[in-house]
Amino acid sequence: MGLLQDKVCVITGGAGSIGLASARLFLAEGAKVTIVDLKASDLERALAAVGPAALDAFAADVSEPAQVRAYIDATVKRWGKIDVLFSNAGIAGVVRPVAEFPEDVFDRVLAVHVRGAFLACKYGLPAMNDGGSIIITSSIVGVRGDRGGACAYVTAKHAQVGLMRSVAKGAAARRIRVNTLHPGPVDNEFQLAIERNISALSGRDATAMLNEGIPLHRHARAEEIARSALYLASEMSSFTTGSTLMVDGGSSA
Repeated sequence: MGLLQDKVCVITGGAGSIGLASARLFLAEGAKVTIVDLKASDLERALAAVGPAALDAFAADVSEPAQVRAYIDATVKRWGKIDVLFSNAGIAGVVRPVAEFPEDVFDRVLAVHVRGAFLACKYGLPAMNDGGSIIITSSIVGVRGDRGGACAYVTAKHAQVGLMRSVAKGAAARRIRVNTLHPGPVDNEFQLAIERNISALSGRDATAMLNEGIPLHRHARAEEIARSALYLASEMSSFTTGSTLMVDGGSSA
């Protein structure tokens, strides 16, 4: 029996590296999984990469209430009530000094990260089984500041922690655990795009600079973050709620 045998899981941002790595791992542990992402073309590539499995896909903007309700309803119709809700969708925005930061980009970053997680909880909780798990992907910058010019991203990641703590208290009566996952830099295109922008702004190699500051001296692999998501999704974390799980190579120590 797998750790998630016959559990129904939803993963937003499911076509990205962390989302897809988590979907693969959850499936290997016996889950039925719906991945959600913005573009149907990205979801098609993800489905092709995974191959035959108990995997479904749904294209949605996680910041739009009607589309959130639609992916929740589609999951319940296909698999049954939800056991694991993994709010993982995110965008980087841009890297600019705060005085030059575009207001529309700031709003969009918060909409995807914070509103997206809020709507997932709002519409997902009524469709969940008691004793389930909600995971929200925050970041190492969700527990500390950053001088790299990503003020919207840092703000959004902090806000997700406040949302998590609030929802965790309310969901505890149903034994639903709610936690945030805090990766450090991950070796994927999402992170590398941020680092290219930081490099251009600072005149330094941001990837090398970050690795110097990580005690393990490297970026994480998406599969390593997925294993931490599995811990929070499964009964291994049965007495863990309201917590911030750092998966950052020691950077926050």
